[in-house]
Amino acid sequence: MEPAVAQEQVNKVVAHGREQLAKVIVGQHEMIEQCLVALLTGGHVLLEGVPGVAKTLAVKTLSQLFQLSFQRIQCTSDLMPADIIGTNILDQENRTFALHKGPIFGDLILVDEVNRMPPRTQAALLEAMEERQITIDGKRYPLNPLFTVFATQNPVDFEGTYPLPEAQLDRFLLKVLVPYPTEQEEQAILALYAKGGSAAVVEPLPTEVLAAARAKVVDLNVQPDLVQYAVRLTRATRESPQLALGASPRASLNLLYVGKAYAAMDGRDYLIPDDLKRAVPPVLRHRMMLKPEAQLEGVTPDQVLTEVIKHVAVPR
Repeated sequence: MEPAVAQEQVNKVVAHGREQLAKVIVGQHEMIEQCLVALLTGGHVLLEGVPGVAKTLAVKTLSQLFQLSFQRIQCTSDLMPADIIGTNILDQENRTFALHKGPIFGDLILVDEVNRMPPRTQAALLEAMEERQITIDGKRYPLNPLFTVFATQNPVDFEGTYPLPEAQLDRFLLKVLVPYPTEQEEQAILALYAKGGSAAVVEPLPTEVLAAARAKVVDLNVQPDLVQYAVRLTRATRESPQLALGASPRASLNLLYVGKAYAAMDGRDYLIPDDLKRAVPPVLRHRMMLKPEAQLEGVTPDQVLTEVIKHVAVPR
């Protein structure tokens, strides 16, 4: 596909996504932007916010926008791997086993309250996220090409939860913090629902447009000095005195992916340092572990990352 035509597909995905999501979601612009980044890169997203801030609504609307199949997994402490990946069931008539597919066989998968999922089930989800396949009775089944996980977690509810291991957190391309709406936005939400709720019908785009936009992001040009800059940003987290664990090499790759997505969303076919700076918080905030003394002082991962961006030299 010609570069200009491919860029046009990116513009169409971004402009249409912003316009249609604004019909049903008031505010939450940063969440919307980063969900579009995830779709353009094919990466998984961890949405962290209190209940009722439109996390589920955003993912369902995205599936409607791009005509993707939507599946929801409501996590509980007794959720078993077979509940999400499926199992082989004996057909009594034919005396053969047939695969009963679980909800993981979809395009956009909403994993609600992922930190309530027990470790064995988390391991099954981990294979799906990393390999885009699942294994049932020793046989591997590929997942849909557009398979993407949007997982939510409540930042204040710890009872009955299982902290996500670092290996699983590292599989999420982005961690998106979903805040409360502003007072004006909350008033707009109430005014919308006082009239009978959000009855807006979103206008879908063909799935092929999204696939073409993804190909454009992959082909975006990156200069060697910006590759080095991405590596220096990641390595700086490993040297921070406030961190017990820094970001992995996978984080360096993901910085480039997300930076390229931001560049394409801005209509450019090349990367600039500001694209990488913008990508640092959502890509790195969940891949680091604060030292206990830093936690006691109230330091947040985003504060550490602000210092990292400030002190790493920008290529000229």
